[in-house]
Amino acid sequence: MGDRCFYNSDGDFLIGAQSPVWCGAGCGINLAPFHIVPQLGALHIVSEFGQLYVKPNEIVIIPVSAPIRIRFTVNVFGPTRGYILEVFNGHFQLPNLGPIGANGLANPRDFLSPVAWYEDRELPGNDYTVISKFQGKLFAAKQKNSPFDVVAWHGNYYPYKYDLKNFMVINAVAFDHADPSIFTVLTCPTTKPGVAAADFVIFPPRWCVQEHTFRPPYFHRNCMSEFMGLIQGVYEAKEGGFNLGGATLHSMMTPHGPDNAVFVKASTAELKPVKLDGTMAFMFESSFSMAVTEWGGRTCNKLDAEYHKCWQPLKSHFDPNWKPAPSDGYVL
Repeated sequence: MGDRCFYNSDGDFLIGAQSPVWCGAGCGINLAPFHIVPQLGALHIVSEFGQLYVKPNEIVIIPVSAPIRIRFTVNVFGPTRGYILEVFNGHFQLPNLGPIGANGLANPRDFLSPVAWYEDRELPGNDYTVISKFQGKLFAAKQKNSPFDVVAWHGNYYPYKYDLKNFMVINAVAFDHADPSIFTVLTCPTTKPGVAAADFVIFPPRWCVQEHTFRPPYFHRNCMSEFMGLIQGVYEAKEGGFNLGGATLHSMMTPHGPDNAVFVKASTAELKPVKLDGTMAFMFESSFSMAVTEWGGRTCNKLDAEYHKCWQPLKSHFDPNWKPAPSDGYVL
């Protein structure tokens, strides 16, 4: 796309690549805080703060706040795709660790920021295009010089990236299924305590060792909207039909859980220690409802209209006459 950059006036971006994310030789926009999650193909991001090279299984955050508007371009090197989350109120931050203590989950030491880099370059005529996103619309302006002419910078408001393999996993090690909030990498809180505008949650490689427990995510309804994506491997609650680079959306209070095949497998398997390896799924979770665009619902022609059928073979196993045996250690 030639000499272009982008900046966002609306919110922060969280970006994770899969394919296709951006626009070939680079573009620039003015957005809200921006979270990028690559899945296929690496991203070379050039900003006024320097350069970031973001690979699949890494994420990058591009924040926004008046009067700062971070201009950036994204270069790709082949087929590339991923996921983008934009929040319009507040900023991404580490979750409170509470009783976990000082260390755990995503540790601050593992977040990387760019070092200063600049180019002193003028173009013949006004041939450099700056694209701005403002109130959901795109605008363009022309100038004669590259905007990446910042020789040095200091401060604490800048783009940064994080490698998901550095996440320190906390998990249940005796029994029961812990709430997936223990897998929160970043959160964008609202003014209401305990309620997030958006959480970025991952389901990383880990050991499963619980006893007397249905180990996959249980069947539930949630007061939050759940948008899930798959970066690597397979997802433990749906081992078939959930493709790399695909996504599911369960709106708030919509019942969901493992499909029938996973339920049967987990209900009959020997509960020995098992390593969930070679996988990385994630969830954008929000206290707000999410609307599906016309492109996502129809135009892309990728919607799985039979998704709901994965639960239809489930049968009731309730036996009102069953009672635990005294040898199980239960009080009758």
